Amino acid sequence: MTTLLRLCLGVLALACATGAFADGNFKCDVPKAEWKKQTELKDKLLADGWKKVRQVKTENGCYEVYGFNEKNERVEVFFNPKTFEKVGEVK
Repeated sequence: MTTLLRLCLGVLALACATGAFADGNFKCDVPKAEWKKQTELKDKLLADGWKKVRQVKTENGCYEVYGFNEKNERVEVFFNPKTFEKVGEVK
């Protein structure tokens, strides 16, 4: 019984730990018709000092951006597709 309990606790701990690092922890609830274009977000970020925007894609209704910020740090940031407000960042 002890071995089974340890195994179950180990699986539970692993499931909780991987969930914390998964993409999609951020959610935007904006109708698709109100979304601005991804190229507008890219242009805004570069104008704000980002060094490079490598990729913009959608995840859980948000724009997920991979690139290098104004400090030239590699970042993965989530933005509201209507307002371009930052809603989260994966660290």
